[in-house]
Amino acid sequence: RERTVVLLDDAPHTATVIEGGKRVRIDLGSHHGLPLIGDPDVRGSDDPSVIVYTSAMEGWARGAILTHRNLLSNARSTIAAAAITSDDHVLAMLPFSHLFGLVVSAIAPLLAGARVTTISRFNPVRAIETIQTGGATFLVGVPAIFHALVQAIERKGRNLFDHQLRVCICGGAPLSPDLQDRFWEVTGVELRQGYGLTETGPVALFNDVSRPNQRERLGTPFPDVEVSIRDKLSNQPCDNEVIGEICVRGDNVFHGYVNNASDGLRLVDGWLHSGDAGSRSADGSVTFHGLLKRMFTRNGFNIYPRELERVIENLPGVESVEVSASPDTMRENEIVVDVVGRVDEDDVRAWCELHLSDYKQPGIIRVRSGGD
Repeated sequence: RERTVVLLDDAPHTATVIEGGKRVRIDLGSHHGLPLIGDPDVRGSDDPSVIVYTSAMEGWARGAILTHRNLLSNARSTIAAAAITSDDHVLAMLPFSHLFGLVVSAIAPLLAGARVTTISRFNPVRAIETIQTGGATFLVGVPAIFHALVQAIERKGRNLFDHQLRVCICGGAPLSPDLQDRFWEVTGVELRQGYGLTETGPVALFNDVSRPNQRERLGTPFPDVEVSIRDKLSNQPCDNEVIGEICVRGDNVFHGYVNNASDGLRLVDGWLHSGDAGSRSADGSVTFHGLLKRMFTRNGFNIYPRELERVIENLPGVESVEVSASPDTMRENEIVVDVVGRVDEDDVRAWCELHLSDYKQPGIIRVRSGGD
């Protein structure tokens, strides 16, 4: 039978709805809204739904294939863990090109019959105004977003208690207890941490709203998701409090990479090996212990140093390059590039602007003269 297709290429501004051979352009920012009708209980097929490109360990972009079942499974887990109902109003502060934003702040609430309000570009002052006047009950963001919200509230010199916020979820990067404390102080709402990967559709762990929020913990496994801490070499489960690799299994786990690329995350005996270190407590909650892979986050997006190094190495005059992270309270980390060669900072910056996405642009470039 014929399907209704919604193209969200320009989201959150507009969408194109194709039905019966007709194309209709819809303004997603209008006050009229876009009611969606469908079967919320459909399991979802194993046909590819989205391909999300993420840089693998060697720095080459690899397309992670996620199916309709992957996304719907993770969306339903979100509804259960966050207790989303049709009375909720989600303020979507992340772009839908970010899988965390797409599944948790769009697909899940819409599946539950909730209302979703998009913003064209995140601005903390405007977001606060929308929270106060629009009756938002649910926020989803990365640490940099919540840090900006806290700073904007603190600059006003008063707390933000005139709101209807119920659940605030932070993911995409490690969340500091200090930011959680500050958010609680200015809003009276717990900032709950989650954990996941593009390859897990994306969420695997979360501080479930039915349990007390735990600082410095990634939370417990999402409903219908299995999480195991395993020895990196033997793939055997670790005892409680023993550090191993965070591994995930479930309907949320992706079906592999485009062209069967083998240099991404490993699937061993059905378990996806995350490349992240963690430990499990007796209560089932997981603590993050750093990266086993060479990677860091910036504004909630993954940065793979080898990818940037590979690109900059191709700039004529560059002899060697090293990419590293510098901690940054606003962005989680700033990108630092150290170059040796017969180039200057402007050369390197122009090359990066030409060959790298906006979120991969280095903030600090240091150049040292090379040999003849």
